[in-house]
Amino acid sequence: MTDISQAEEKAKIHEGKEADHHPYFRPKDAATLILVDRSGAVPKVLVGKRHDKVVFMPGKFVFPGGRVDKDDYRVPVAAPVTAELEANLAKGSPKTPASRAKSLAIAAIREACEETGLCLGRKAQDRTEGKARLEGPWKPFADAGLLPDPSSLFLIARAITPPGRVKRFDTRFFTADASAITHRVEGVIHADAELVELVWVELGSKPLADLHPMTRNVLNELDTRLATGPLRHDAPVPFFHFYGGKMQKDILS
Repeated sequence: MTDISQAEEKAKIHEGKEADHHPYFRPKDAATLILVDRSGAVPKVLVGKRHDKVVFMPGKFVFPGGRVDKDDYRVPVAAPVTAELEANLAKGSPKTPASRAKSLAIAAIREACEETGLCLGRKAQDRTEGKARLEGPWKPFADAGLLPDPSSLFLIARAITPPGRVKRFDTRFFTADASAITHRVEGVIHADAELVELVWVELGSKPLADLHPMTRNVLNELDTRLATGPLRHDAPVPFFHFYGGKMQKDILS
């Protein structure tokens, strides 16, 4: 177990103040998807700029993500979560069952489509059945005759919001190659939307310097893994969490 660098010092001070005023809240499952374009010499990641008038992180660049919905595990898929990804999601204590692993992966795909209009899916073999069962936030998939496809996802990191926050999340950070995007929903990004702009930016570029410290930690992990070649499921998966008054980094096992 190692301490995170000084980059989070201000965040830790703020978190400590919050811990003095709020009771313990159990973290909610959440998922984030970092889409990567490796077609150029330097990998690029997709970030969205939040509206200036939203309460949380106004005007900041973020990756799409959010809470797991209770129905995410019921959604039909074009292909199952890979055995390797399921095994990585099961690491840690307590172990994550297969149904919950699917929910996490599917939530990442759903949030990405909802917030950016970019959908990771494949043609449904039974278009009628898929269309009938894909409702609400999954309507773009149904309309395109697609089912969500989690088979291209890799787990990069896991992070839990420190104690004392009013909202706490147990977030799994996934990544997928841009080639996995099979459908684009028009009109999702506009001046009055939650995300007003989408930008593909090179790793290490200016828009990424203003990310939340924890997100930067995860992005550094992704950068390190991309530098070694194609993504692999057998790479170590870091776990960032608050312990003994400090943010710590473990490796999930």
